[in-house]
Amino acid sequence: MPASNSQIKENRTRPEETVAVLLPLAVPGPYDYSVPDGMKVGAGDFVRVPLGRRSAVGVVWGGGSGHVPRERLRPLAQRLPMPPLPDVARRFVDWVAAYTLSPPGMVLRMAMSVPAVFDAAPDRVGYRRAEEGTDAGAVRMTAARRRVLEAAATALPIAELARKAGVTAGVVRALADGGLLRADSLPPPAFPRPDPTLPRAVLSAEQAAAAAALRLAVDEGGFSVTLLEGVTGSGKTEVYFEAVATALEGGRQILVLLPEIALTAQWLDRFTSRFGVRPAQWHSEMSPAARRETWRAVSQGRVRVVLGARSALFLPYPDLGLIVVDEEHEPAFKQEEGVFYHARDMAVARGRLGPHPVILASATPSLETATNVALGRYRRVHLPRRHADAALPEIVAVDMRRHLPEKGPWGQSWLSPPLVEALTATLAAGEQAMLFLNRRGFAPLTLCRVCGHRIRCPDCTAWLVEHRARGRLECHHCGHFLPFPPECPACGAFGSLSPCGPGVERIVAEAAGRFPEARIAQMTSDTLPGPAAVEDLVRRVLGGEIDLLIGTQIMAKGHHFPMLTLVGVVDADLGLSGGDLRAAERTHQLLFQVSGRAGRAGRAGRVLIQTYQPDHPVMAALVSGDQEGFLAAESEQRREMDMPPFGRLAAVIVSGFDAAAVDRTAAALARLAPRGIGYETLGPAPAPLAMLRGRHRRRFLLKASRGQRIQPLLEVWLARVDVPANVRVQVDVDPHSFL
Repeated sequence: MPASNSQIKENRTRPEETVAVLLPLAVPGPYDYSVPDGMKVGAGDFVRVPLGRRSAVGVVWGGGSGHVPRERLRPLAQRLPMPPLPDVARRFVDWVAAYTLSPPGMVLRMAMSVPAVFDAAPDRVGYRRAEEGTDAGAVRMTAARRRVLEAAATALPIAELARKAGVTAGVVRALADGGLLRADSLPPPAFPRPDPTLPRAVLSAEQAAAAAALRLAVDEGGFSVTLLEGVTGSGKTEVYFEAVATALEGGRQILVLLPEIALTAQWLDRFTSRFGVRPAQWHSEMSPAARRETWRAVSQGRVRVVLGARSALFLPYPDLGLIVVDEEHEPAFKQEEGVFYHARDMAVARGRLGPHPVILASATPSLETATNVALGRYRRVHLPRRHADAALPEIVAVDMRRHLPEKGPWGQSWLSPPLVEALTATLAAGEQAMLFLNRRGFAPLTLCRVCGHRIRCPDCTAWLVEHRARGRLECHHCGHFLPFPPECPACGAFGSLSPCGPGVERIVAEAAGRFPEARIAQMTSDTLPGPAAVEDLVRRVLGGEIDLLIGTQIMAKGHHFPMLTLVGVVDADLGLSGGDLRAAERTHQLLFQVSGRAGRAGRAGRVLIQTYQPDHPVMAALVSGDQEGFLAAESEQRREMDMPPFGRLAAVIVSGFDAAAVDRTAAALARLAPRGIGYETLGPAPAPLAMLRGRHRRRFLLKASRGQRIQPLLEVWLARVDVPANVRVQVDVDPHSFL
C-alpha cells in the first residue's frame, strides 16, 4: 500500500542517511541510495551499488535528495578502498556536462574509463633465476635461453624480461615451466619522479625571457592562460619545460596534452634529457594493465607528469598544478563521438576550476586563441626566430597549370618537374627530403573505364579508397572493406577498374620509380600502428637510414630531423574545399607546420608547394611569410559573418537506420526551432555524409551572437520534441566538423 503524504514527510531521510550516486551511464543525474548502518561515505567516494539485477560502480555526488522514503531506497553495497574522486574533478564533470549538454554520467564515464581499477588489484608476478643447482630437467639450453637467465638476476615481469633479453615471452615461459626461473611477487610498478634540478638546455635570450614569463605564471599560482607562440624550430618545448620544472618544484602534478601519439617519440627523448626519467603516458595504444596501473598511480598522487591524448584531461588528479596543450590548434583535440568536446577549451575550463595556469603552445595559433589574446583574456609569449639562428625555409609555390607532371614507366605522375629536380639535387647532396600528401591509401576513388561506375561504401556516403598494399578497398569512415574486385561490380567488365587521384601509396610508387637508389619510408597511420613503430621510424631517419620520407599529417609537426632540407607538398589545395568555415585556416596551419620540417639544424631548407591556386590567400601567406596578415584577413571575414570566434554555433545531428523516422523527427524539430533576435536556426539538411555507418543523417545549425548563451536555447528546443527510440539526436556545441 502506497505511503500517505504525511508518512512520506515523516520518513524523509536526513542527508547523512542517504547519498546521491552518479553512475557512468547515459542517465540525467544521480540516483539516491541509503547508507547502511556502520558505513561511512563522503562526497567523491567510489561505491558499488545495486542497479537492477546487477551491480555497478559509481561516485558519491553528495547528499541524497530526500524525495524518497529511506525504506524504499536500496542500500550501498560497498565503499571501495581507493582515494575519492577529487572535488575539482567532480565540478569539472558537471561543468563539461552542462557545457556540452551531455548526461553527467557520460562525462563521468570518461573519468572512470578503466573499469578494472575498481576490482581487486591482481598480484604482480616477476621471474628471476632459480638457485644454483636447480635441476634443469628436460630444458634444452639455447643462446636465447641463456640470455634470459643472464637478464633474470632480479625479478622482472615476463614482458620486461623478454624485452631485456631480446626474446619472445614464450622463451621466458618455457624456462619458468622448466624450473629455471622462480616466480616472485612484485610491488606496484614505480613511476620515478622527474628531477627539475637537472641541467637544462642552453636557452637563447629570447627563450630565457619566454621561460621566465611562464615560470612566473606558475609561481603566481591561480588561473591564467598563456599562449606560447613560436615559429617551427624555435624551441617551444624546451621553454615550457621550464614551467613544468617550476610546477614540479612546487610539488604539483602536470598534464601535457599532445594531439597525436605519433608526436611522442622525440618529445619523450627531450623530456628524459631534461628531467632524467620518462613521464607517465595516457593514450589508446596502452595495454589494459598499463592503463589500470597509471590510473591508480595518478589518483594516488604517485605520478607527477602525464603526457597524454585528450582523454587524459579526465584522469583523477588530486593536485593538478599546470596543463600544457601542445599544438593547441590541432583538429585532433576535438572529440566527435560520445561526449562532443574540444580538449583545448576543456583544458582552459579545468584550469579555471583548479585554479592553475594553462599554457597553449603553437607555431600557428587557432583564430579562437589569437582572438582571446587580442581581447586581453590570454597572455602571449612570442618566439619569432628559430633556435641557434637557423633560418626559416624558403617557400615556393609551384603553379601546376604551368608545370605539368611528366609521365613515366610507373604510369601517371603527380610530381612536377621543379619538384623532381629539387628532389634529385637534395638526394645527390646526401640530404633528406620529405613528400607530404594528406591522403592515405593508393587512390581515393576507383572508376570503371567501361560504364563509369564508382565503387562506394554500402554504409556511408563515401567512395571506397584503394589500399594497394593490402589488396583491398576500404572506407575511411566506417572501416568497411572488400578485396579489390577483378571485374566491375556494375557491368562485369574484366580489368576495367582504374584508380583516380593520388594517395600516399601512389606517391611512394612514383618516387620508387624515379629514384630507385633512394631509401624510402612511408609515414602514415596505416604503416605505423603505435608509438613503438613511430619511435623506430624516427630513429631510422635520425640515423640516416632513410633518404626520402613520404606521408600524411602525422609527420607534419613535432619532428626534428637535422638532415631534412627539402619538403614537397604534393597537393596543397586538398583541404581548401568542402564548405568548412575553418578550411583556409586549417590548410594554412597544416602547410606551415609541414614546411617547418625543412632546414631545422643550420642547413638551408626549401619547400615546394604544388598548387593550382597560387594566388589563393593561403598560398600567398605561406610564400610571403605574412602569418599575421592572413589571420587578420581571416578574422575580418569571420567577424562579418558572425562566425566563431565572433559568434556561437551548435550543430544538432539527427540520425537513424530508418530514413523516414529520421525525416519525421527532423521535421518536428524544424517546426519548433529557435528563431529570434540574435539567433537563427539553419536546416534541416542532409549532412555532407548523409549516411554514416548505415545511419541516415540530417543536420541543423543553431547560429547565435557571441553574447548569447546557446545551451539554454538548445535545452528548451530539444525538450519540446518527443524523439522516438530508433532515432538519435546529438548536440555538438562549437562544432569543428561539418560532415
